[in-house]
Amino acid sequence: MEVSQHVRAILSFVEAADAGSFSEAARKLGISAAAVSKNIAGLEQVLGVRLMNRTTRKISLTEEGSTFLFQSRIALEALENAVDSIVAGKMETSGHVRISTSAAFGREQLLPALPGLMTRYPGLSVEADFDDRVIDLIKDGYDIAIRGGRIVDSSLITRPVCRLNSVLVASPEYLAQNGVPSTRDDLKKHRLLARRFLGGRISPWGFKSSDGSLFVFEPDFAAITLSAPEALAQAAASGLGIAQVGVHHAYKYLVENKLNVVLLGQHDPGNYEMVIQYPHRSLIAPRVKVTVDYLLKYFEKDVSLHIPLDKLKAYE
Repeated sequence: MEVSQHVRAILSFVEAADAGSFSEAARKLGISAAAVSKNIAGLEQVLGVRLMNRTTRKISLTEEGSTFLFQSRIALEALENAVDSIVAGKMETSGHVRISTSAAFGREQLLPALPGLMTRYPGLSVEADFDDRVIDLIKDGYDIAIRGGRIVDSSLITRPVCRLNSVLVASPEYLAQNGVPSTRDDLKKHRLLARRFLGGRISPWGFKSSDGSLFVFEPDFAAITLSAPEALAQAAASGLGIAQVGVHHAYKYLVENKLNVVLLGQHDPGNYEMVIQYPHRSLIAPRVKVTVDYLLKYFEKDVSLHIPLDKLKAYE
């Protein structure tokens, strides 16, 4: 009996044992009852033992049949796992992935990650929306959301990317002309650059008081107000004033000596974080899993996303 015949005979045997009849096993397998009976008889002949006792009304397993049934289930499960692993492997390299993230993070962090992702998984196609609006990941049909802020618990799976510390910065030229603030009260004498969220609210600046409490400073008298966080860093580097920006937005300007940090230690960096989120499913689609895993490893190597606060002292 060839291997393929072995498999057909074992399937017939297992289905007949489970159903308790040849006719029901035949219905599930899509063959005739006579074919089921022939398969099992051939299997018994090869093994040299009787697996089933047949009567006109029912079938029952022999002791050898019970032992063989147990081993057959293990063998069939192994075959199914082998097939599943091959199918999953094929799916990993193909499929469409929809990603939502902010405009700034999309341009500065996600976009540079895509060439490596597409090289590793050429069968993937990626649709990325760079949009600062709040989206409903499931309702809006996204596979992945990369979000920053105060992330609340939800039904979504959340994978941390980094902390989003903020810092106060100004250009060396601006500070040389206008002086370096030593306290938060000194900020009233300076040109401030503020961020306005899409909803219209101005992003407040936080400060640590001597007693450990937090003081919220509202830059209502800002000289310039912008909605794009990366534009604030660029404006500050251009000498327009003092801005509160994410460290990852300021980093390249700090390294190039186009920005300096002010009021470090007094300014509160906040408790924001960047995360990757995707729908909570018992089985995540391989196309989504490989994308998430790749992006997490890529972002882990992005130095600008992981600058310790104490390292910022070098840029004061």
